[in-house]
Amino acid sequence: MQRLFRLVVIISACMSLGRIVGFAQLPFYTDDSDTTPKHKFHLEIYNEHDLLQSSAYPTKRQNTLVFTLNYGLTDKLEFGVNAPYITFHNSRIVERRNLSGIGDTQLGLKYNFLAEREGSKMPALAVVFYTEMPTGDVKRQFGSGLVDYWLYGIIQKSFTKKTKGRLNGGILFSGNESTGLIGIETTRGRIYTGNGSIVRNFTDRLTLGTELFGAVTGNFKLDRGQLTAQVGGDYALTKKLTLSFGLLGGAYSASPRAGVHLGFAYDF
Repeated sequence: MQRLFRLVVIISACMSLGRIVGFAQLPFYTDDSDTTPKHKFHLEIYNEHDLLQSSAYPTKRQNTLVFTLNYGLTDKLEFGVNAPYITFHNSRIVERRNLSGIGDTQLGLKYNFLAEREGSKMPALAVVFYTEMPTGDVKRQFGSGLVDYWLYGIIQKSFTKKTKGRLNGGILFSGNESTGLIGIETTRGRIYTGNGSIVRNFTDRLTLGTELFGAVTGNFKLDRGQLTAQVGGDYALTKKLTLSFGLLGGAYSASPRAGVHLGFAYDF
């Protein structure tokens, strides 16, 4: 109980200082089917600095510092909480060059109902449901002011012993998909999301991969959509501590023009 109390205090402090989008395998937005082992914790902290599309002017850049804590309720069911601390870097025409604040907080559950087995053609399958609470300041565009509900499925398959492919597909039933100025902003209505990644273990410590992820509104207007590609990977510093890194670029108004990711994950 003392250990659990200390962990709650740590994550609460992080959130008071200042979100991960979904519960994914760093540095990628494409989620994996794996869950945190029963009664274990998985902590992720990452920072993404993005150059925004011209449609976001007078804001030129956005920095998003994200804290995520996952806990294994069972060996197949995982609970997660995450929250972002967002900073806008504005043009000189704006009185306040930099604005910072806490974004919206996510609470979610992931259930792995089919594990991949060696020799089987069936992939691993999982489903995730989360709700996003409007903890961010709406007037300063740190939050949507809405309660969001998102359901998505995960397919994961090993092509070789060292290479895996993952696909995600989901629906945001109501609310807003954006984090700060990145993502689709809509008052109400459905948003369809899709992600895909391929990763390969090049050594026991180094994993590299690439992904494509995007989203579109219910009326399928691409000019309001999101399409982003990322290349990156992770490096195991120890058995429990992993460093993640990535470079990304996107098209359409809801994606960043370019960005860089740096973070770490720790199991305990």
